[in-house]
Amino acid sequence: MEKAIAIIPARCGSKSIKFKNIKLFCGKPLIYWTLSALAKSEHIAEIFLATDCDEIEKVVRGLRLNKVEVYRRLIENATDEASTESLMLEFIDRKALNKETQIILVQATSPLLQTQDIENAFKKYHEGNFDSAMSVVKTKRFFWNENGQALNYDFKNRPRRQDFEGILMENGAFYINTVKNILKYKNRLSGKILTFEMPEYSAVEIDEEDDWLIAESLMRKHILNKAKETSFIKLFLTDVDGVLTDAGMYYSERGDELKKFNTHDGMAFELLRNAGVKTGIITSESTNLVTRRAEKLKVDFLYQGVKGKNKLDAVNEICENLNISLDEVAYIGDDVNCYEILSHVGCVACPSDAVNRIKSIPNINIMNLKGGEGCVREFVELIFVSHKIVS
Repeated sequence: MEKAIAIIPARCGSKSIKFKNIKLFCGKPLIYWTLSALAKSEHIAEIFLATDCDEIEKVVRGLRLNKVEVYRRLIENATDEASTESLMLEFIDRKALNKETQIILVQATSPLLQTQDIENAFKKYHEGNFDSAMSVVKTKRFFWNENGQALNYDFKNRPRRQDFEGILMENGAFYINTVKNILKYKNRLSGKILTFEMPEYSAVEIDEEDDWLIAESLMRKHILNKAKETSFIKLFLTDVDGVLTDAGMYYSERGDELKKFNTHDGMAFELLRNAGVKTGIITSESTNLVTRRAEKLKVDFLYQGVKGKNKLDAVNEICENLNISLDEVAYIGDDVNCYEILSHVGCVACPSDAVNRIKSIPNINIMNLKGGEGCVREFVELIFVSHKIVS
């Protein structure tokens, strides 16, 4: 079966939440979640993020997710008045797609969409010989019109919730169709339509700030707290002060700066190297002492004097060098200058004495050990146990 092409519209404008599509949602840009779910699907060949926005393009390219490309949509099809169908027709025309090609339209504002949803939907779509498909949720709310008429139940015989079948409602997560049908009907849906039911919590719409808070809460409860596996780790990176060291500043009588490292952390780098995982150090300081320690550890990459957001730029540079995605990176840091990296890479951790802002990052692994006490070794062993390292 030929694989499908995915399109995710993401306009620059957002009247309610500025740059909504790239605002951090549970520690990562909102758009990351749907892109990541699609990238892991065996049914998807290519993913096109359709945008008119330089800022969104920069963020998406920085994610370095497999299969993902940026498609610059025409300005006339990126206005408030333009329909999503106009974008789909434009894309089909400019890409000269085969009429039998399957297209899945996915909303960037559906972070609760999971790869398994996509896989199961395509399976049912093919097995049932459907023309198109859409994601829905079953709601057991009672609906009325403005004329005081009940639309989906008999108010004279109000059913109990457990006995009420409810009604299906689009949640807007995805739509599947073929190029041939889209061209013929000028619509994302046509013919025999599959209604693929997703969990009721996936009905949340992110339009206002309150919606955002609710959606993040649902994400943590239903998805992040249950996630056991991430992408295989191909690159392991760490900070120095407060991680490889205890963050103490020691000086000799001559004024020489000293740092205390832990031998167990040193063994962690050897274990990673033996497993074929590349390693690196990224630190805000710049000292000969760290250079010598990096040589002792035989790390593959050493970046010194790198601060704040530039740390993430350094990670992107390494990923480009290795041709891997940010999902395949593990990082351990302890303070706010590590926040950007910890919010973007696939597997993250911090020492037990990290600052609270770092500890609050969603899905971060908080070690039992403090910086300089072997927390890096603890993190590496955790990664091995959870099968996140490529052997």
